[in-house]
Amino acid sequence: MSIGHTLLGLLESRPRHGYDLKRAFDEKFGHDRPLHYGQVYSTMARLLKNGLVEVDGVEAGDGPERKRYTITDAGVTDVEQWLATPQKAEEYLRSALYTKVVLALLTRRDAAGILDTQRSEHLSSMRILTDRKRKGDLADQLICDHALFHLDADLRWLELTAARLDRLREAVAR
Repeated sequence: MSIGHTLLGLLESRPRHGYDLKRAFDEKFGHDRPLHYGQVYSTMARLLKNGLVEVDGVEAGDGPERKRYTITDAGVTDVEQWLATPQKAEEYLRSALYTKVVLALLTRRDAAGILDTQRSEHLSSMRILTDRKRKGDLADQLICDHALFHLDADLRWLELTAARLDRLREAVAR
């Protein structure tokens, strides 16, 4: 996810302070990974330098002065272009799990045990996400569905790999 583009998009509705941007980001997108304040302010400094935002006002606060940012026309155009650009599909051709299975086979370790342990980990994560989805709002349900579908695909791969372990063992032993 592009944090800069996300913050720009949040600024389209109205000018905001860095604190307000962090809070809006965390509420909408950062449930599991909230932004650090330093990340917000360094991103805003970069956006300001690049002419995508400007300071709309400065207010005295309890601590340092608070800058209120607004998006520029160039910033709006940048967000529009980012939204229109498709995300590169993740092909998952480099997988730590695949590497572990092959290395286990190469070193005569228990590859089936690795797959079983990973299956248990995935199922545990799926239970947690399913519970979160049940309790969440629509936005939370959608992001949980996204994660659950990926975990489900991983589980199918685990099953397929377990069924092919003997053939894989022979193939990597050559």
